Amino acid sequence: VSDASGCSMVALLHTGAAKFPQNLLSRARQAVSPLLPTGLLKGFSSIVSRKLASHGFGASMAAMSSFPPQRYHYFLVLDFEATCDKPQIHPQEIIEFPILKLNGRTMEIESTFHMYVQPVVHPQLTPFCTELTGIIQGMVDGQPSLQQVLERVDEWMAKEGLLDPSVKSIFVTCGDWDLKVMLPGQCQYLGLPVADYFKQWINLKKAYSFAMGSWPKNGLLDMNKGLNLQHIGRPHSGIDDCKNIANIMKTLAHRGFIFKQTSKPF
Repeated sequence: VSDASGCSMVALLHTGAAKFPQNLLSRARQAVSPLLPTGLLKGFSSIVSRKLASHGFGASMAAMSSFPPQRYHYFLVLDFEATCDKPQIHPQEIIEFPILKLNGRTMEIESTFHMYVQPVVHPQLTPFCTELTGIIQGMVDGQPSLQQVLERVDEWMAKEGLLDPSVKSIFVTCGDWDLKVMLPGQCQYLGLPVADYFKQWINLKKAYSFAMGSWPKNGLLDMNKGLNLQHIGRPHSGIDDCKNIANIMKTLAHRGFIFKQTSKPF
């Protein structure tokens, strides 16, 4: 900086921002800020942002600077749909198995796992189940069993690098039912093991209540309303519910909320 106004530094970055190493930008701002009037500092930030955006860096810079870093590299958003009736049938069986891989830095969806599952104890879906979930008989007939789907989940986890011990990921559900009751209950009934990665999760309802100070009695509908978000898709569609969960998480993260595990260790 050649003078007290810091104008020379601003000019330098104005003309060479694209060549300026990104990891030095924050240092430059710290060095210059004590020397710049508030209005000029804002102008400096605007110049750098525009220059980076013009060279394709705008989105990534915005994503990194708009909210604090999370504790996990990836969030795995999950929402089962299962056989059901009134009164409830037993045992319930998972019929839709969706997972969204959410990047913990950008909070954007990077990959999707989505399969329907053929029930074996009660293979015929009830009219109540179809009305609630939108899943018709033809969507589950001939589909893999839960055991086969769990094997494919493991393959997908490996392909996505989520089984690497250096990669921190955690499942996120709307409530505790999916991973505390439904999956372990059906696996116990069928004599199947439950992978360790299903044994810790974040209950979005609890996270929302920590962030917003109120409990969402009606689940996703209340959370969307509380955050002024439009509901995505059809209620009780597993894949659509996952998209709503991801959208709520992204909104809370942009407000500065840090997600933490809510389940107790098994």
